[in-house]
Amino acid sequence: MGRRDVDGPYRCRATGTGNRTPGGHAVSPESTITHFLLASALILAVGHGAGWAARRLKQPYIVGQLVAGIVLGPSLLGSAAPDAYSVLFPDRLATVLTGLAQFSLVVFLFAVGYELDLKVLGERARTVLTVAAAAFLVPMAAGSGAALLFREQLHALGVSRLSPAVVVFAGVALSITAVPVLTAMVRENGLASTVPGVLAVSAAGLMDVVGWTVLAGTLLDGAGEQSLGPGWRAAAAVVFIGLMLVVARPLLRRLLWRTQLEPLLRLSLLIAFAFGSACVTQYLGLHAICGALLAGVVCPRETNGTLDPDLLRPLHDISSLLLPFFFVFSGQAVVLNSLTASGWVAVLVTTVLAVTTKIGSGTAAARLGGLGRDDARTVGVLLNTRGLTELIALNAGYQAGLLSKPLYTVLVLMALATTLLTQPLLLLVDRLSASRADTDTDDRPGVLVGSRPADADGPPARDRPLEDPPAAATPDAG
Repeated sequence: MGRRDVDGPYRCRATGTGNRTPGGHAVSPESTITHFLLASALILAVGHGAGWAARRLKQPYIVGQLVAGIVLGPSLLGSAAPDAYSVLFPDRLATVLTGLAQFSLVVFLFAVGYELDLKVLGERARTVLTVAAAAFLVPMAAGSGAALLFREQLHALGVSRLSPAVVVFAGVALSITAVPVLTAMVRENGLASTVPGVLAVSAAGLMDVVGWTVLAGTLLDGAGEQSLGPGWRAAAAVVFIGLMLVVARPLLRRLLWRTQLEPLLRLSLLIAFAFGSACVTQYLGLHAICGALLAGVVCPRETNGTLDPDLLRPLHDISSLLLPFFFVFSGQAVVLNSLTASGWVAVLVTTVLAVTTKIGSGTAAARLGGLGRDDARTVGVLLNTRGLTELIALNAGYQAGLLSKPLYTVLVLMALATTLLTQPLLLLVDRLSASRADTDTDDRPGVLVGSRPADADGPPARDRPLEDPPAAATPDAG
C-alpha cells in the first residue's frame, strides 16, 4: 500500500522472467506475436459475446464484459485451467495488454468528456443541483464513515494503513454514478424524453464532474513515489488545467476546425491530443484518466454547440471495440478464491450500503424537488448505476496503492451487483406504480378498473414528454 505500481493488476503475476520461459529459455518474437494474437482473439470474442448475452438478458452491455473479464482472470480460468491460462496470458504479454487497455480507456474517457454538457440543466438547475448534491454527498459520507468505523475489517482485507486518501477514496467508490451506462438504460427503458430520465442524466453528469475532481485530488495525495513533491505536483496540475481550459479550446478550434481538415486527420490529431493530456496527468500522479477526460471537456463543439458526429461516432466505435481489453486487465486483480467469509460479508455490506444510500438520497432529493413518489424513485434507482465508471475509478485507486487486492475485489463485485440491480428495481418501481394506480381506481366510485380518475390532468410525469412537464415535477420552471 502506498507504492505506485506501474503494472497495475498484472503485478500479481510478475515473475521477472522477461522474454524467457519459466525454465529460462529465450522466447522468440514470433512466439510472442502468436500468443498476443490468440489472446486478442479470445478477449474480443468472449468480451463482446458476453456483452451481447447480457443485453439479451435486459442488462447493460458492459455487465457482460465485466463478467467476461473476471472469468478470463486468475480467479476462474486461472484456477480451473492453469495451463491454458498460462498459454493464453503469459507474463510477457502483460505490457502489451495493459497498453491496449489504457488505449481504450483514454479514447473512451475522451468521448465522455466531449459529451459532458452542464447546459442541459436548463430550467431545472436547482432540482438537479439538489439531487446531485444529495446523491453524491450522502454515499460519500457513508463510505468514508464506514472506512473509519471498520478499520479492523479493512486491515483484514489487506489495507495496512488507513490514510486520509484511502478514507476519501472509500467515499468516492460509493458515490460514483456511471453516466454512459445510465444513459443507455434511460434510452432502452423509454425514459430519454421524460422528466425523471433527463433529471437523472443531468444530475449524474454533474456528479461526474465533482467525482472526477475529488478522485483527482485523492490520487494526487496517494500517488506514491514521484520526482515532484505533492505541493509541486498540485501547483503543476492547477497550471495545466488552467492552460487546457483557457488556451487549448480556442487553439484547437483555430487549428482543426477553421482549417477544414479531413475528418480522419482531425480525429487522429484529437486522439493524439488526448494521449498527450493523459501523459501529463499520469506524470503528475493524477492518472491518465483525468487527462483524457479533461481533453474531451476542452475539445470544441460545432459552432451551434452540437456534437460533431464525424468525431463522436468513431470515438465510440474505437472504444467499444477495445474495451474488453480493459475488462480483462481489470479482472486480473480480482481474487475471488482468496476472499474469506469476512470478505464475502464485506461484499454484502458494501453493496447494501451503496444501494440504500444512493437510492435513498436520490429519491428523497427528487421528492424535495417536486417530483412525484414514483418519478422520484425512478431517479434514485437510475443513479444507483455504477458500471464502467466505477471500475475505472477502482483501477486508478488500485494502481495508486489505495486498495489492496481483496478490497479491490470487494468493490468490483459491489459495482457489478449494483449495476445488475438497476433494471430489476426499475421494473419493481413500475409495477408498484401500476398496482397503486389500479387500487386507486378500484376505490373510486363510478370509475372503471384500469381507467384514469376523472379529475386527472394528464399522464404521469414519467409518461409525459419533457417538453410538457408537470408543474409539480419542475418547480423551477418559468
